[in-house]
Amino acid sequence: MTVFLRVLEATDKHYALDEIVGSFRNGIEDSRIFPANTETFKTFPGASFAYWVGDSVRNTFKKHEAFESAATGFLPRRGVNSNDDFRFLRSWCEVKLETGRWMVHPKGGEFRPYYADVYLVVDWLKDGAYLEAERVTTKTYKSAIVPSKGLYFRPGLTWSRRTKSRLSMRVMPRNCIFGDKGPAVIAYNDNEDVLFWALAISLSSAFHKLVEVQLAAADARPGGAAHSFEVGVIQTTPLPAPDDDRRQQLVQLARRAWALKRALDTTEENSHAFHLPAALRVRVGSYDLPSIEAELAEIQVGIDEIAFELYGFSEVDRVAARAPSTSPVGEVSDVGEDADENEDGDGATEIDQTDGLLSWAVGVAFGRFDWRLATGERDAPPEPDPFDPLPAKSPGMLPDGAAPFHAHNGILVDDRGHPDDLARLIEELLARVDTEVPGDVRRWLQRDFFPLHLRQYSKSRRKAPIYWPLSTSSGSYTLWLYYPSLTSQTLYTAVNDFVEPNLKQVARDAAALRDKGAARSRDDEKAFEGLQSLELELIELRDTLLQIAPTYRPNHDDGVQITAAPLWQLFQHKPWQKVLKDTWTKLEKGEYDWAQLAMAYWPDRVREKCKTDKSLAIAHDREQLYEPASLAEDGKRKKKGGVE
Repeated sequence: MTVFLRVLEATDKHYALDEIVGSFRNGIEDSRIFPANTETFKTFPGASFAYWVGDSVRNTFKKHEAFESAATGFLPRRGVNSNDDFRFLRSWCEVKLETGRWMVHPKGGEFRPYYADVYLVVDWLKDGAYLEAERVTTKTYKSAIVPSKGLYFRPGLTWSRRTKSRLSMRVMPRNCIFGDKGPAVIAYNDNEDVLFWALAISLSSAFHKLVEVQLAAADARPGGAAHSFEVGVIQTTPLPAPDDDRRQQLVQLARRAWALKRALDTTEENSHAFHLPAALRVRVGSYDLPSIEAELAEIQVGIDEIAFELYGFSEVDRVAARAPSTSPVGEVSDVGEDADENEDGDGATEIDQTDGLLSWAVGVAFGRFDWRLATGERDAPPEPDPFDPLPAKSPGMLPDGAAPFHAHNGILVDDRGHPDDLARLIEELLARVDTEVPGDVRRWLQRDFFPLHLRQYSKSRRKAPIYWPLSTSSGSYTLWLYYPSLTSQTLYTAVNDFVEPNLKQVARDAAALRDKGAARSRDDEKAFEGLQSLELELIELRDTLLQIAPTYRPNHDDGVQITAAPLWQLFQHKPWQKVLKDTWTKLEKGEYDWAQLAMAYWPDRVREKCKTDKSLAIAHDREQLYEPASLAEDGKRKKKGGVE
């Protein structure tokens, strides 16, 4: 028997060690003293030095089959690593999903047990040939890593491989291509009930304790994947086989937890589950946040109790499993590019009810969302099956063929009195759904909306705002472009239908005041100066748009950031303007020649690269230009008169 003394949590470790030694010598019970038989450590995968757990935890590795085994029928596997996420991944709001090119792609994220919306898609052009093709690059990896291809598109479970939180296994719907940072568990027979009881067990405190023990082993190995829920750890974690009654209980609890978690997402406007903003959500069924949270807590207690019984945990080990982490690993943390905070996580932005209501109203004005859910003219669709493929549209979006709240050509404007004035449309909509207009809508649009929208539609390093404010230099006049409706004619429409008519009206108003001459009042003088400034700004806006329009060929497959880059100087939000300016500079330098926009602006350069870069050739449908290295060398020899 070996005695271990624990001082990890102590700030003053010297003092704590003296205390523990004193307790041990005097036979005083101390929770920081752990007697353990080191021979039992061999029962753990990797012989984890887990002195802090009891015999009932150690014995589970002998008593139960591993998560991946012939007896359990589960396959935990890692998936795609694109090795160039900016090129191959998009937010689902950025692309046209109906083309079949973009596939839903779980890729980790923050702590979201049972349910999490999958907001990324991966480029599966030509059944993955584009993703896997070799490319000319300065990076270490010349192509994507695409393992487990035979398991794609099947229902399963997924989790965040690297996270600052506990393991958060969740449902993975059909038609997904899972990722390296979002691995998957596939069941041999794709049985949904089997997946659900495994989901429940994997989210129990007992399962987490068993995973935690192995994380300590990984931490001890040189070069080990410390602080990660690696596939290998999940594969070797014991999984008990419940009897029929307990299995059914686990299935029911996990299904209910999934439904409750999804209900929380029905107020998130960029989620596949979105119905209405929080301020209006009760109009399509009950929605009480405290009640949902309370029920989820009860479900967790129920799952924990069943799991403890199945694993055979002692009362002492049950208490330890429920408590905050006590292993040397501590709370699993994360570093670098895999961090689930801000950049590579959901980047979820919590907004208050007023902002959420107004943001939804903007979407209704553009024809994105359906106001009739708020008036009762349309019923919300029934809850989908958890493993159903994700829809191309959320329940809250305007169904295909339905009349929008306001017909438009993809452009709205901040222009009082104009038929397409966005502020007026928002106010009319809120009156239509019998909701009070919260404050000065026009001021909110001018100052608050776009920064909020940019945060709301930026996830996992994808910045993908879909409402674009193109403004004069002072912001006195703004055109709002709807990215999903963008075409090569949009900029011409902006000039012909909005800027030019407004410019003519401003010129007439300015001329009328100019003609007054000395008869102008002080108010007239102020108005005259304002009109002169606005006229100059509108001329500048018009000329800039007309300069860009002839070569502007937007393509939604390029994503928001690439598509917006040529317009960078017309965005007045400085952080976004900087992102777009940097993107445009990289486009000019040839760093993003895979983009369709690059082919539109620099066709000769891109075609030349297609000869030596197979991936580029596929991207631009110019595979006939590609010359494999061996053929290219042969050509050089023949030109020099050489022979083989």
